[in-house]
Amino acid sequence: MANEPEPRSFEEYPLTRSEYISALVHLYRGELSRTNVWRMRLDTTTNWAILTTMGLLSYAFGAPGNSHVILIVAMVMVSNFLLLEARRYRVCDVWTSRLRMIEENFYGPILRRDLRSPMVRWGELVAGDLLEPRYKITYLQALRARLRRNYVALYALLLFAWLTKVAIHPASLANGGTVARNLALGPIPWWLVALVVAVVYGTLLALLLAVAPVDHPESEWEAARQMGLGEHL
Repeated sequence: MANEPEPRSFEEYPLTRSEYISALVHLYRGELSRTNVWRMRLDTTTNWAILTTMGLLSYAFGAPGNSHVILIVAMVMVSNFLLLEARRYRVCDVWTSRLRMIEENFYGPILRRDLRSPMVRWGELVAGDLLEPRYKITYLQALRARLRRNYVALYALLLFAWLTKVAIHPASLANGGTVARNLALGPIPWWLVALVVAVVYGTLLALLLAVAPVDHPESEWEAARQMGLGEHL
């Protein structure tokens, strides 16, 4: 009929308070689910690294004839797991950052019974990240974070085991064996083997000392606070 109003688009309808809260709750549940999935993937990679380390340690010390090269292979394999886990950590950090923003600025005020969010325009930050998702930390920062949290102990164990293996097999240093003889791998001279191990651990040390640490996954939001976006409404 002529007097019937024309249908309006979705954007023309005002968003009620209940609709806003309902949408935000569902968004939070979705972000929480994604975060849990990626955290499980991080745990899986770490478990692979631990099982690989334990298995190769058992084999290396299973017989005097087993070469110490097995432990160098273990270092390489653990490094591959670390590289993979750092990539997963960067993705996990994307979901975790959004999750923390909602928790701090929506659920936190509700639980305090003070509906002022700690950060102004936090919704705009989350919306912008949904429309144009991007990593919050660099790959090197992710490497450092996972190395410091989980992999330092594995690398320290492998280094100690490798030094012990070199000291006792194939000939104990206490019984006339030499470091050069124990380190050599066929045509590969002992100094080249030692150099490879030194490069691996030197790189790890440089990563810990030279790369900026990540104190929390919301580094970008913290930067926003420092720029003056963190005042109360």
